[in-house]
Amino acid sequence: FFVATVKTGPSFADAAVGRIAQGTKVLAEGGYDKIFRTTFETAPEEQLLKTYACYLSTSAGPVMGVLYLSSQKLAFCSDNPLSYQVGAQTQWSYYKVAIPLHQLRAVNPSTSKANPAEKYIQIISVDNHEFWFMGFVHYDSAVKNLQRPLQPARSS
Repeated sequence: FFVATVKTGPSFADAAVGRIAQGTKVLAEGGYDKIFRTTFETAPEEQLLKTYACYLSTSAGPVMGVLYLSSQKLAFCSDNPLSYQVGAQTQWSYYKVAIPLHQLRAVNPSTSKANPAEKYIQIISVDNHEFWFMGFVHYDSAVKNLQRPLQPARSS
């Protein structure tokens, strides 16, 4: 598909500058919930549960964006449009991924053996597409929350 292992993650300074720029954009556009609803198709009853600033590993390198966890889907959108070629023309588009929660097969935490500070979260859909996310500020919390939809519903 289009997932590649990235040897080096973004530097802490790059990540910090990116987060500041992202925070400014979020404020300007009315908050994460509004951005989520305008970027992805959502049902009226769908609730945005968590957002994570992170990077998606792609064959072209890491792409900075936001991972959204809602009551119905896991979705990622890049912070900026990415260029791609269509014939001789350069086109620009946001990089988006959306996986309905019922199509999630696995959420696997992973750490680089070469550099234990590099932590990843592998998301696998039921049709075996793999997505690798990295650069989480609150990695352990992200793993726990992203794994929650895979746990059987508890009756109280």
